[in-house]
Amino acid sequence: MLTLTYLKDNQELKTNNSNQDLELTIKKDANRTVVSVKALAEIKLVDAKLDTDIKIKDNDLMFLNGYQSWTDTAEVDLSFKERNVTKLPKFLVNAFGFDRYGDPLIYNYDKNKLHGYDCFYIRGEAEYFSYSLNVNKAYLVYEINKADKSLTLTSMCLNKKLASGEEFNLFDYLEFASIEEGINSLHQTYPHRECEKVFGYTSWYNYYQNINEEIILRDLEGLDSRFNLFQIDDGYETYVGDWKDIDPAKFPNGLADIVNKIHQKGYKAGIWLAPFVAETKSKLFSERKDLLKMVDGAPVSCGGNWSGFYALDMQNPDTLAYIKECLEYYIDLGFDFFKLDFLYAASLPLYEGLTRAEMAEKSYAFIKEVLKDKLVLGCGAIPFNSANKFEYLRIGPDVSLIFDDIWYMKHMHRERISTKVTLQNTIYRSIFNNHLFLNDPDVFLLRDDNIKLSAKQKEALLTINSLFGSVLMTSDNIGSYDEAKKDLLEKAFEMFYQSTDKSYKKDGNYILISYKLEEKKYNLKYNTLKGVME
Repeated sequence: MLTLTYLKDNQELKTNNSNQDLELTIKKDANRTVVSVKALAEIKLVDAKLDTDIKIKDNDLMFLNGYQSWTDTAEVDLSFKERNVTKLPKFLVNAFGFDRYGDPLIYNYDKNKLHGYDCFYIRGEAEYFSYSLNVNKAYLVYEINKADKSLTLTSMCLNKKLASGEEFNLFDYLEFASIEEGINSLHQTYPHRECEKVFGYTSWYNYYQNINEEIILRDLEGLDSRFNLFQIDDGYETYVGDWKDIDPAKFPNGLADIVNKIHQKGYKAGIWLAPFVAETKSKLFSERKDLLKMVDGAPVSCGGNWSGFYALDMQNPDTLAYIKECLEYYIDLGFDFFKLDFLYAASLPLYEGLTRAEMAEKSYAFIKEVLKDKLVLGCGAIPFNSANKFEYLRIGPDVSLIFDDIWYMKHMHRERISTKVTLQNTIYRSIFNNHLFLNDPDVFLLRDDNIKLSAKQKEALLTINSLFGSVLMTSDNIGSYDEAKKDLLEKAFEMFYQSTDKSYKKDGNYILISYKLEEKKYNLKYNTLKGVME
């Protein structure tokens, strides 16, 4: 049954059928279902729910795609419990913005339900695969009710304003009785991306914001000809938002000479920015309040990083001009590769008359319009809105220098830093790789200093990233590697560039992995609790 909730004259109404305010149409054609609404009066949509006849069995595994890049994504069964930060003490949530990184502000968490976005499958006796073709209009939530083991589809069409006579697709999705058939269809919808794989260096996972010209040039000198990217991460700017203000104490000679040196070594030059936000210590935040997104007279918090950071107004022409100016500044410096972070900020607040999916779609398209032929790695972004706009996308949370981060962080938001979580994201989101975008599974780290991952955990991280990703990055100075680490890296290169027929299967707390290399088949057994191959 279809249930549409909408507003008319500020009154919330529900309907299962066409009425004096609107016409509902459901069209089914082979594997495709399209549900549309035509307004007969001015209305604003809230949501639409569509019951299905799909039933989940106790032993079934379900693929639940997380809301954004960092959100945990895996195959789970009905016993799985979703972390809900709204259950934490409110003073903690408010102080650190834990509810801002993912979907707690836009989805009503319920301990009796599980949910995923825009792509879903069931692995069991009876297979099922589905994905949305409506991602530019409204996110599709696949919601499982644990009590009756049913599947309900929800169109996140909140805030969409329709004038009389205007039409809008609530749902547009495909369904298949086979996972293989569904993945093949997904790959036909998003044909193979002709982009170069990346083997690169990023400054973040060794120095974090504590970078300077000496460190950058020293690590640049330590790289060899196998690299094709050298990326400067956060810490070069004075404050987040003031992108044209290069920290003079850290980089007294600016960045232009560094870019030249990167190019002289034959690498692409990469730079990190978070273009949709500003931190409170920035001049942008204090001096240009007109560029901030305001709701009820207050700026919209996006989380607790840095000094706290807030969303820019993505419908303000002056804001877009500022972002364009900043990006073009780095184009003029000669940068080839842009890692753009915290992109969920574009669709965190509501914009008048538009859904969050529409705002993400518009904002990401704007980025690509400005950067043109430059390579873009999206991060903290909505996956399906990133497809066909960004060449590369981070598909998991940040790698941590310990396997599962500090103990108390396990109770925080679903986008928390965690090597344990990101390795599973790397495997399960590999169905998107080379089609929606090239997957960035985040870094591998083999160094011995400034890290608490065990040798076996570091090897598993390198192996899984090499097999299931298309971006292989590190923050290590590989010039300091001993022979054993050099051998591991050589083997990883073979897997990264030459492995074929890759597959995986969940088996309790293990993931069984197989692949071919030079026609020889290899089998691995990954322990998800310990982070090692057994």
